[in-house]
Amino acid sequence: MHRVQKLTPCLWFDDQAEEAAKFYCAIFDHSKIAGITHYGKAGQKIHCRPEGSVMTVSFELDGQSFTGLNGGPVFKFNEAISFQVNCHTQEEVDHFWGRLSAGGPVEAQQCGWLKDKFGVSWQVVPVVLMDMMKDPDTAKSQRAMTAMLQMKKLDIATLQRAFDGES
Repeated sequence: MHRVQKLTPCLWFDDQAEEAAKFYCAIFDHSKIAGITHYGKAGQKIHCRPEGSVMTVSFELDGQSFTGLNGGPVFKFNEAISFQVNCHTQEEVDHFWGRLSAGGPVEAQQCGWLKDKFGVSWQVVPVVLMDMMKDPDTAKSQRAMTAMLQMKKLDIATLQRAFDGES
């Protein structure tokens, strides 16, 4: 019996769900498009979408299930919801930052946050930063926080120097 994930984020797009799913699957390892549904005649007066056009795209990013819905221009993404990408190395930070931010608004980039070209918000976060923030030495954690607040893409070496009191 196939186990169904209890919680699956559903992302509402105007009509770019399939494009977005392909974009995200190309960025994250262990990712795939699991299924696509199409609008039919049923409910056409309500959904107003062309018959045969993509309705939903089920996809997985590194094992996490998502659904993309083409629901029209009624709703837009905002920063109230974001996806956090936990990175172990600067190479990972650079990879995810570069790929996810491509085509997105530069003005939305701050403190490890970015918006992609579809308007979805992401946080590209080095795992070591979370450890720094939890350190019982508040002088260290505050130095790391001050350094982070000056950055767009987070730089692990700079954060570590600030944490260690070397900058």
